[in-house]
This record gives sequence, C-alpha cells and structure tokens, in this order.
Amino acid sequence: MGKWFKSGSPWIWMTGGAVSISLIAVLGLLLMIAWRGLSYFWPAEVYQWELNDPEGHRYTLIGEIYDKEEVPTERLISAGHVFKEMPGETVTRYLVKTGNREFVGLDFRWILATDIISRTLPEDIAVIERSKNGDFYGYPIAVVEDGTRLALDDIEASFEAHIERAVELNDQAVTLQKSEIGSINHEMEQLRLQERRYELDGQLTEERKAEIDVKQASLQAEYLLLEKSFFALRTEAARDSVIIKDMRGEEVVLKLDTILDVTYSNRISLIGKIGHWFVGIGRFVSDDPREANTEGGVFPAIFGTVFMVMLMAVIVTPFGVIAAIYLHEYAKKGPVTKMIRIAVINLAGVPSIVYGVFGLGFFVYMFGGTLDQLFYPEALPAPTFGSPGVLWSALTLAILTLPVVIVSTEEGLSRIPSAVRQGSLALGATKAETLWRIVIPMASPAIMTGLILAVARAAGEVAPLMLVGVVKLAPTLPIDMNFPFVHLERKFMHLGFHIYDVGFQSPNVEAARPLVYATSFLLVSVIVSLNLTAIGVRNHLREKYRSLEH
Repeated sequence: MGKWFKSGSPWIWMTGGAVSISLIAVLGLLLMIAWRGLSYFWPAEVYQWELNDPEGHRYTLIGEIYDKEEVPTERLISAGHVFKEMPGETVTRYLVKTGNREFVGLDFRWILATDIISRTLPEDIAVIERSKNGDFYGYPIAVVEDGTRLALDDIEASFEAHIERAVELNDQAVTLQKSEIGSINHEMEQLRLQERRYELDGQLTEERKAEIDVKQASLQAEYLLLEKSFFALRTEAARDSVIIKDMRGEEVVLKLDTILDVTYSNRISLIGKIGHWFVGIGRFVSDDPREANTEGGVFPAIFGTVFMVMLMAVIVTPFGVIAAIYLHEYAKKGPVTKMIRIAVINLAGVPSIVYGVFGLGFFVYMFGGTLDQLFYPEALPAPTFGSPGVLWSALTLAILTLPVVIVSTEEGLSRIPSAVRQGSLALGATKAETLWRIVIPMASPAIMTGLILAVARAAGEVAPLMLVGVVKLAPTLPIDMNFPFVHLERKFMHLGFHIYDVGFQSPNVEAARPLVYATSFLLVSVIVSLNLTAIGVRNHLREKYRSLEH
C-alpha cells in the first residue's frame, strides 16, 4: 500500500475522477437546459376536462398540461379547499395552460385531481398561435371570407389556406415597412439634418433651401404612395376571419391577420410532430420577439450578440497584442514594468459592473458627447454617439477582456526560444522584421487562445452592457441597407440580457420559463460556435507555423 501511494497513482486517480465528475456535471447541466428549452417547441397534447368548482358547479376546461405536483391535503385545506371524502396524505394537482387570454383572464391555472370528472383528447381541438394575446384553444366551425360565412365541407383545409394568405400579406407589409418605407424615413431625416447643418454654419441659402424642399416633397409623395400600399396590404390581410367555439361553449370571431399558425396537436403523427418541432426552432431563431419578449423569436438578440462580440474582438486583439509585444520585447525589465504587469493581472479581477460604469462615464458621456458637439451638432439635443450604443459596448468589453489577451500573448512570446530571434538577427533581419515574420506567427496560436477566452467571457457578460448599450427591444438592427450601412451608435439586443429580461421582468412568469431555458441553450450554442471557429483558426495557424519551431 505504501509503495502504491508513493508511486503517485492515487493522485492520478483522484485528478482523473475530479475531471470526470466536472465533465459529467457540465454535460448534465447542458443536457438539462437543452431538454427544458427544446421541449418547449414540441407540440403538446391538448386535453378537455370536465371539472367541478368549489361550489359544485360543472364546467369545461381546455388546455395543455405544463406541470404537475403532489400537494399535502393540509396545505389545500388551509387554503380553503373542502373535500367530501378525505383523500390520502397528498393530492395531485396540474398546472394547465388555458390560453384564450382575453376571455379567461389567466393563461395558467392549477386544477386538483379530485375535481376532475373526465379528461379526453379530442382530435379536432385547434391550437391557434397568434401575434398578440397568446395562444387560443377551441374548435374551428366556420370561415368568414370578406363578411360572408362560407359553407365548407373541409373547414380545416380552408382555415389553413386562409391563414397562409393572411400571413403572406402581413409579411409583405412588414417587408415594405422595413425596407422601402424605412429607407425613405432615413433619407427624410438626413435631409432635415443637412438643412439644420447649413443653418448652423450660416450656409443655408435660398437655392439650397429650395433644393432640400424639392427633395423632401418628392420623398413625401413617394412615402404617401408606399403608405397607401402598406395599409392596403394590412386591410387585405384583415379581410377574413374564423369562428371558433371555445371552452365556454361560445362562438368567438378571430381576425386572420392576428393568426400565425394552427396546429391540431392531438392528431399529428410522430413524423409530423418532429417536423413541427424543427419549424418551431427555426422560427424561434429567425423571428422577432413579441408579447413583451415572452413569445416569438430572438433573432435580433442573436444578431446583436454576435455583432458586438466580433466588433469587440476586432478592437481588443490589436491592442492586446501590441501591449504584450511592447512589455515582452521592448520594455526594460524593472519595477515599472513589473507594476504594469501586476496592474494588468489585477484588472482581470475587477467586477464587470465597474467597467460598465467606466464605459458609461468615459465613452458615452465624455467621448460620445464630445463627438456629438464636434461632428453632429445639427442633431443636438438628441444624442448620436452621446448615448449608449453597440460601439461603446464593444469598447467596454474590449477593456474588460484586454488583460486576458495580454497575458495569453505574453505567455506565447515567452515560449519562443531566444535562439530563433538571435538566428533571425544574425541573418540580417531587423528586430521589426523578426517580430513580424518570425515571432508573431509563432505566437499566433497563443494570441488565438487569448481571443477565445476573451470571446467566451464577453459573450456572456450582461451587467456592463445594461449601462452602455443593450435594451429590451431594439427597433432596428445595427446593420441595414441605409448609408453608412453599419450604425455603431444604435442600441442593440443581447441574448444574456434577453434571458434576464424574460426570466425576471416578464409579466407572465409561467409562459416565460421555457423561453429562459431555450434562450440559455441558444446562448451557450452561440458561444460554443464562436469558440470552435476560433479554435479551428488556432489549430490551422499552429500547423502552418510549426516548421518555424525546428
């Protein structure tokens, strides 16, 4: 036994076991997040219950089972429930999503197993996804086309065809609003700012004023035509409606311009459910959020996260690499250099919210406000760069991750043998040529390692971004088709803040809970994708410059 301990085998087994446990914990966490998030898009069965209320009246309830739990009878009795016959120690209760928000009041409610008279799975119950007021459950009984109730043999096929028509018209209207109408609004705003600029500079002549007025009149006329087309599309999309019989037994008329999709969950085959699941995930990734971010997709948040991280990487890499090269290759070894290195290392331990406060005070108010005074006086008092935006967010996170890049690059530079540098200098190369052609290529894998660590941290940061650019809902993306195409002054959405907002600021907690898991899994996937891309580049560089080490 003593020889076994002295051989070091126990420590090998202990460290191997610790690594295994850590991997299992991480994989288990990821699998739990993936399961709770991705299962949200699976079409759930829709039940119809016949229930007794506390007064003994019978009523019907339609909905999906979201959760169930065993509750002690003492807890229910203390809450006012009365049992004709004393049940066991616990009673099963179900959390049911009922939808029909405008008529029922609550999307979710708890029902007790002791109150259930019957539970069925009718095949003709429709789950109607809407652009507002959440889902609607009921039985489609008629389609009304342009005010005329149609006599149909196949109500379901007609219903789906009319939905497709309304969705297509709505998509055309949204595209028109975001592209052509948005471009005209942008041009009109630029003309207004140009006129204001001429006025401030004392250069607003009658000729320039007349020229601007002509352009504005032309744009206004074009805008009115597009606006007319936009409202025509909206009106045409709202032409038809559907009559649904809800769980109260009443007929409800729903406008088709608010309906996005209809699903008959109780009759879909396994293949159909898998297809519906993939479609749901695709729409979640590609659509805009709605209903206070508790429904719809997260595409603006994905775009904002990736764009901000890539901008941060472009900023932090050259500064971090240049600082590391100076400290390692040029700076004299002494107390000042030592203090600088200690300061760089300590910067990595500063709370991220402190960086946010610094970014807000220095970048936004001081630097951005100065830019507005110098280059955008015509827009004042409305700020251009003097308000939080994606540029200031990227700069703030660049400072936050700068120590990681500096330390990693210095480690890579210190691993390069001095004989390589001396050999290059002996062959007649200058120090700058040696750095550019020999040292930096050999250290590039270490530089990429620092960038990987920086991206991993920056993509998950939320606290500083809340001060310097991220918002709950951004009306436009930082990139569009309006000159100069990249708008670094705009605010943006971020997956990390989206998770916080949906999880803690949502007015409908139960509806938001699955989206928290789904968005968390998506954020992890984005970070992993960015890291895998950087790792691939690092491995390529390592193989490319491996010959320089020999």
